[in-house]
Parts: sequence; structure tokens; C-alpha cells
Amino acid sequence: ISERPTAMLSDSPRLSDIHPFYSDLCNTLYDRDHYKLALGQINTAKQLVDAVARDMVRMVKYGDSLYRCKCLKRAALGRMCTILKRQKASLSYLEEVRKHMSRLPALDPNTRTLLMCGLPNVGKSSFMNKITRANVDVQPYAFTTKSLFVGHTDYKYLRWQVIDTPGILDHSLEERNTIEMQAITALAHLTCSVLYFMDISEQCGYTIEQQCSLFRSIQPLFANKQLVVVINKIDAQQWETLDAEHRTMIEKLVEESGPNTSMLKMSNATEEGVSAVKNHACEKLLASRVDSRVSSNKVDSVMNRLQVVYPQARDGVTREAYIPESVKLEREAGKAKTKKSRVGYAPTVNDSDSEAEDDALPIESDDEAMDGNVVTPSQPSKKTARDLMWENGGPGVWAPDYREQYDLADPEWRFDAIPQILDGKNVADFVDPDIDEKLRLLEEEEEKLQEEWDAAAMSREDDDDLNETERAAVDEIRHRIKAKKEFRERPGGRNRPALPRAIRGRQKDVHDKDAKLNADAIGRRMEKVGVDASAMLERGRKRERDSARGRRRGDVEMDDAEDRRGGDEDAEMEDGNVRSRSKGAVKRARKEKKESAKREASLARSHSRPRDPSAAGLRDSEMVKDAAKVERKGQRKWFGGSGEGDQRKAVHLVKWMNTGKKRNGTHYCR
Repeated sequence: ISERPTAMLSDSPRLSDIHPFYSDLCNTLYDRDHYKLALGQINTAKQLVDAVARDMVRMVKYGDSLYRCKCLKRAALGRMCTILKRQKASLSYLEEVRKHMSRLPALDPNTRTLLMCGLPNVGKSSFMNKITRANVDVQPYAFTTKSLFVGHTDYKYLRWQVIDTPGILDHSLEERNTIEMQAITALAHLTCSVLYFMDISEQCGYTIEQQCSLFRSIQPLFANKQLVVVINKIDAQQWETLDAEHRTMIEKLVEESGPNTSMLKMSNATEEGVSAVKNHACEKLLASRVDSRVSSNKVDSVMNRLQVVYPQARDGVTREAYIPESVKLEREAGKAKTKKSRVGYAPTVNDSDSEAEDDALPIESDDEAMDGNVVTPSQPSKKTARDLMWENGGPGVWAPDYREQYDLADPEWRFDAIPQILDGKNVADFVDPDIDEKLRLLEEEEEKLQEEWDAAAMSREDDDDLNETERAAVDEIRHRIKAKKEFRERPGGRNRPALPRAIRGRQKDVHDKDAKLNADAIGRRMEKVGVDASAMLERGRKRERDSARGRRRGDVEMDDAEDRRGGDEDAEMEDGNVRSRSKGAVKRARKEKKESAKREASLARSHSRPRDPSAAGLRDSEMVKDAAKVERKGQRKWFGGSGEGDQRKAVHLVKWMNTGKKRNGTHYCR
């Protein structure tokens, strides 16, 4: 129990240790005093729980029985639960704070940030949707944005954070609500580039004078920040056609704000000037961050570790440049050294003089290059494949001539054209002059075969004497048969046990009149299809009678004796009952006798038929007896006891939990 309050206290942010922006934001949203008071109450409850645990552990050491120890444990848990129940209000408040904190945007106070502020409905959220991938709700009424929204954009390969703040009204700080205080907190604590939006068309519901008044009221928050006054909605009201008085008022406002303030014009509807505003704000913030770092003390510590060495002359001798002899020979021969561009592999302008000479030279083979001949400055050097590639259009345009690598008897044959006539044959010799006529005949034959097949198919359809209704019925029957077959063959389709093949389809009860192999059911089915099955059924009945006569004589005599004995007893019972019982009682006795006979017949049919020893996998009757004996011996140990099929829940009574005195007035059942 003590671990959960400890984890709650350790995971909750300490307002004195986090960034001032988050500290003031928590004060605005959750009330700093209420937050600290709730955490203090949880801390007190944790200390009380620990004290109860220490006391009970000390008392358990002196317990004289397990029952006393259990009672002490229950008492300790009860006191701890009572202590925690008293903190219900604080726990509920902290849970709501935790949920709201988890929904706050991931805002980094130390990164590059663009902050937008101004009166409601002046175009802040629309500008954020234009320059970022955020999706802030935009509506034509005030206070659509009720909290801080964070988006991200890129400028000069850097990630920038863009914050959209709720609208601010022009009144005193004490009268501002929680929504407005979020924007004030962001302006006060974030080092950013501020974009103050003004709607010169006055479609937002506020005049230009009110917008200028709000600017002056929050101007102290713009100190040490790069400020950009954004004149928005110039598509509805052009800056040039604005009243001279209002234009002068805005320009004077920008001049009074200081050198860090600039003014730009844009329109979210036409996207005119949107990129310019974003780039200008980012540039101003980058320059200010560089200046602040240069003016800080960190630069001095870095400069102290740098040392710049300047070379000093050791004597007054003038040393000219040294030119090697090989270079002088090349210059004298008029062959300048080939130069390459420092940017790519394309030839430079200095190579233009030697291009004509290089093109006129024959291409050397690999064999000639490997002969070991040394190229002197007076001899032209061979161009590489890379030089040829850039001269002929670059990669993807020029392809090397692989004929240069052919290994032929005479190297002069490598670049010869491949002849069209070889061994007295030409390509035209293999083309049939009548190929067009043969193709036409084949196409006509295919069309004729297709027409014959279509005519045969139509004749087959005409021979069918079914109308549309009958054909639809046939299709429906086939569909049902197919669906029934698929249902039977589906995996897991058998939801009932499979019957043995010997009795599958037979009558299993006297009430089962619709069994598939029942004589009456077979007769009805055969009559439906127009077949007289009387002779077949009579043969079946005759075979049953013959099989019944084939039983042993002893069994027949025993059955006859039992029938006679049962008949005599029934007669005696009927005679005695008729004299002593009423007619209704006699009727009920006869009915019960008939029903018992039916039950016996049904029970006899329900038992499985005896099988031969070979059918059961046994050799003879002696082995059958041995198998039955082994089965009885294995079942002997659980006869009369509970088996695995008996679902019985035993009541286990532990002595130390069910002994001792029961106090008066308690409802606890031990």
C-alpha cells in the first residue's frame, strides 16, 4: 500500500524544479496551491500508513497463535484503508491533473520557436495551418482556440517549433481568464520570435484602435524578443487603400517598439506573403541567437583555447617558383597538360584546344596499351572511358563501344560492319512471299470454326424443353444440393456422435417412424418415385422370420416358459385386482404394463450388438473372458468412490481459522 503513494509523489512534477514556463502554466491550469496541498496530503497519508505498518509488525512478534497474527493483519489493513479513503478528494483531483497533463502538447522551451499572438479571429490558426502540418480548428467566431497548439516546420534544414496561442482581450491582467493566461505565460517565459497579427479589414470584430491598444498593453512582454507585426487579410483590405490615419497609427506603433520590430503584410486566403513572413521571422531569430551566443562568456572561453599562427620571414631572400623540366618540355612542344574540373569529371575550358587533335587520333586497343610503350610528352595520351562519357553527353546517354574489346585474328576487323549476306543467304531468303495470304486463310478458318461452335451451342439450347421458370427451379435445386454438400464437408461440421454403420439409419425406437431403413419409411419413399416396393418389403420380412426361427431350441423353450409363467401371474393379478380394485385402477395397471414393455424393448435396442472376438481384435472366446477379467480388475479400485467425472467441491475447514471465541455483534463468519 505504501508503494503506490510513493510512486505517485515521485512521478508528480515538482513545480520548483521544472522550467518556469511549465511552472506558471500549471499554476494557470491547476492552481499551484491546490496542487501542492493535494501532494502534501498524500505524503501525510503515506507516512501514517508506514507508521501503522511498523506498529503492527511490532505487535505481530508477540502473537501467541496464527489466528491472533491474522487478526492483527486484518486490523492493520483496515486502518490503512481508512486512511486512504479519507484522501478521496485529493486522489480524484490528482487523477484529473494527470489526465490533463498527458494531453498537453510536447513543447520544448529551449528550441527555436515562432509564437503567434493577437486578438481572437485575426488569422493566427490559419497561418499555422499554412506553414506547418498541424490541423488547428478554424471557425469564424472568437476563441476557437482555447489552449496552446504546437506545430513544426523546416527552415534552412532546421526544425522550428510554431506555437498558436488563444486570443487575448484588451483588459487588465486580473480580469483575464485561464484561456488568455496561457498566451500570457508563453509570451513571458519563451525565448522566441513573436508574430503579432493585426486584421486591418476589421472582420474579426475589433477595430484597429483596439488592436493597437492591446499591443501597447502587452508590449512589456515583447522585451528582448524579435517582434514581427503581421498585417493580415490584405485580400479584403489593401494596405495602400487603408485610411491614412490608421496607416500612420500602425507605422508609429512599429517605430515605438524599437529596432527589433518589423512589419510585413500577408493574406492567408491568397497565401500572399505567407512564406515571406515565415522566412523573415526565422532569420531574425537566428541572427539574435547568434548574437546572444557571441556576446556571452562562452565565446571568450572558446577563443582562449584557439591559437592562430602567422608565418614570419626568416630572411630577405626572394624565392621564385620552381618549374620542373618535364613541364617546360610540354610547354615547348605546345602540349598543355589536360586539366579536369574541380566540380565534376567534365573537361574544362582548357581542354577545348586539344579536343580536335584527340578526336583525330586512332583509338588504341588494350593490347597496344599493355605493350609497355611509354608515352612521351610529344605523343598524345589516350582518353579514358570517363572522359569519353562526359564528352558524349554524360551518364545514361553515352554507352561504351565494346567492339574495341573483340579478340579477332586481325584487330582491324573489330569495327567492320556486320554483313547482311552470309554464305550466299540473306534475311529475305527466309521470308515466305505468300505469308500474308496464308495468314488471311488461317484467320478465315478460325472465324468459320467459331461460327459453327456458336450455332451448335444455340441448337443445344433450343433442344431444351424447359422454360425459364423450370430452368430457374433446376438451378435452385442444384445450388441447394451443393450448399448442403459443402455444409456436411465443412471442418467441425459434425456436432453429434457418429453412429455405427450396422445401425445407422435403422429404427432405434418404436416412436421413430421416419428412420431411413424402416420398412414403412422405405415403402413411402419408393411410392413417391413410382416404384412398387411391396415384394421387396415382403422378402425382408420373410428373412427376419427365418432368422428368428433359426435360434436354439433351448432359448425358444425358455422364452415360452417365461411367457407362460408371466401370463399365469398376470392372470392371477388381474383376477385378484378385478375383484378388489375399481375399473379405473385396472385400466391404469394395464396401461403401465404396456408402457413398461415398450421401455424394455427400447432399452434392448439401445444396447450395442455383441460382436465376434475377431471383430473386437481378439482371437477366441477364451481371450474375450481374459479381457473382461482384466477390465473388472482395473475398475475395482474406484468402484464406490469418487471418480474424475464426479464434480464435487469439498469444504476444507482449517482449524486455526474456525476455532476460538466469536465476539458478540460481529457478522464475520469464520
